[in-house]
Amino acid sequence: MNEIVDIKEVMSLERLDNEYDLHKASLLERKLRLMIAENPDLKPIRKKLRDLIKDYEDRHWTDLDSITDSQVEYSEKAESIVDYEQKFIQNRKESIKKKLKEFDMTQQDLGFLLGHPKSYMSELINGVSQFTLKDLIITHRILGINLSTLIPTSLQSDTRDKLTESIKKLNKPKLRLRKTILV
Repeated sequence: MNEIVDIKEVMSLERLDNEYDLHKASLLERKLRLMIAENPDLKPIRKKLRDLIKDYEDRHWTDLDSITDSQVEYSEKAESIVDYEQKFIQNRKESIKKKLKEFDMTQQDLGFLLGHPKSYMSELINGVSQFTLKDLIITHRILGINLSTLIPTSLQSDTRDKLTESIKKLNKPKLRLRKTILV
């Protein structure tokens, strides 16, 4: 989905391009279902996501005879990447809420400090919209949450593969990717 920074960008999407997009859209659609009570303005975005999901599934998953093992394997890999990202977001959410409680603060208080309205803070905390780097640094400095808890450092497989290939071409034996937990 081209790393949507703001959920409202969904309205400009014309189609989902791959399994990662599909799984990410499905997750966002489920989150929006829960958030609509607090923010009814999200309804058209949720509907757009449902339409995009249906279109993708109609194009790639309706003809059971043409579904290949590699297509299923690719879908499972994309699902595991989205699950990994979701676990990171859930851990960050729990860390922020714990620290807010320690400081007797609400999400709205944090939103005030970051300059965001309450409904947008809910989107950020729930991973529906993405924090800016500035937001995360301010949260780190104010609440004392470790940056590795706030900022994801995982790499998607295509980026990791390109880096690995570039490192080989540089022929620098000491140079390598430092973390093995990569998406």
